[in-house]
Amino acid sequence: MKARIMGPNYTPGKKEDLFEKAIQRTILMMGRYVEAIEDVPSGNICGLVGVDQFLVKTGTISTFKDAHNMKVMKFSVSPVVRVAVEPKNPADLPKLVEGLKRLAKSDPMVQCIIEESGEHIIAGAGELHLEICLKDLEEDHACIPIKKSDPVVSYRETVSAESDQMCLSKSPNKHNRLFMKSVPMPDGLAEDIDNGQVNPRDEFKARARYLGEKYEYDVTEARKIWAFGPDGTGPNLLMDCTKGVQYLNEIKDSVVAGFQWATKEGVLSEENMRGVRFNIYDVTLHTDAIHRGGGQIIPTTRRCLYASILTAQPRLMEPVYLCEIQCPEVAVGGIYGVLNRRRGHVFEEMQVTGTPMFVVKAYLPVNESFGFTADLRSNTGGQAFPQCVFDHWQVLPGDPTDPGTKPYVVVQDTRKRKGLKEGLPDVAQYLDKL
Repeated sequence: MKARIMGPNYTPGKKEDLFEKAIQRTILMMGRYVEAIEDVPSGNICGLVGVDQFLVKTGTISTFKDAHNMKVMKFSVSPVVRVAVEPKNPADLPKLVEGLKRLAKSDPMVQCIIEESGEHIIAGAGELHLEICLKDLEEDHACIPIKKSDPVVSYRETVSAESDQMCLSKSPNKHNRLFMKSVPMPDGLAEDIDNGQVNPRDEFKARARYLGEKYEYDVTEARKIWAFGPDGTGPNLLMDCTKGVQYLNEIKDSVVAGFQWATKEGVLSEENMRGVRFNIYDVTLHTDAIHRGGGQIIPTTRRCLYASILTAQPRLMEPVYLCEIQCPEVAVGGIYGVLNRRRGHVFEEMQVTGTPMFVVKAYLPVNESFGFTADLRSNTGGQAFPQCVFDHWQVLPGDPTDPGTKPYVVVQDTRKRKGLKEGLPDVAQYLDKL
């Protein structure tokens, strides 16, 4: 029987991520045995053979032409802890790749990514989750010995002030100029975008009114949000603050493409950007359309955005866990000691009524959370039980452009890992003279 297999990216009416394939047979799962069966009455759970290679994690299978696919489950935790894996014997690489595909299918939460630098990255919710995934990968899915790197934490790039000068970039043919600045977003707006309170599909007047009332944005500017980025939905904004520029809407797509590219790979260490608003103040364009094509405008936009970041006191943001620790009263002191050593801070401590147990809530940077559980247990005699979930991003204190600070070290390590040039990019290479 032919069935329609709809993947997670399927949109009704379109053809992408849709396969029409025959189902070979139906089986019944009986504990560890499978039984082949002829037919299954409705309301039962059964296994289908022959659909495996068309689905990765989730999907919808239906024989009805106009069926709508089911929504993909969203997890309350995001994969923030990453390790790079490689086979001990380079000849085993194809097996590793095959194993990673199987691992991605077996666990709905895990993400397997291939970085630009060619690394295979596995991202999971925490240390334990990753450990289990790596064990599965090594023993069940790939069946080869694997080398794994130290855990890698993904950072975000942001700015902490308005650009100190207007940034001008000229296109390669010198006929087009862009003038931009970047400013940090007000607190809470990036989170609003993440939660979908402010999103690219909103009616633009309503969205502008919301931004004006809650964040005191200029409503006329807020109506002219060109794009969210990266990926069209991220927590960065590109705003058009120009007045009466000719041919502007003809280069809009190219500028947006440059913006998506720049926000996906930031200037410091090619991490995503977060919480930055870019303002386009003026654009000088060539009158002839042929001289302002994508090839001229896209790289120019990217250089201009990079320059405006570097002139606006760039900062790094790190992910932070919300850590709930349950323990008896005698162990509370030990918790404070462990958290202080790891740059964590307690913001709430309460006793569970009627019991001798305390619940301590603290913020703990993900970067410091490796080995946290073991450390905590050894300091409290095994009486404390931590539970960590990703909570928010916070700015890593210090200037990444100043050698000797923590962010500088993080940027250099990340650049080295990604195979980028050592040192920091210089503003001068992105800025042009008038």
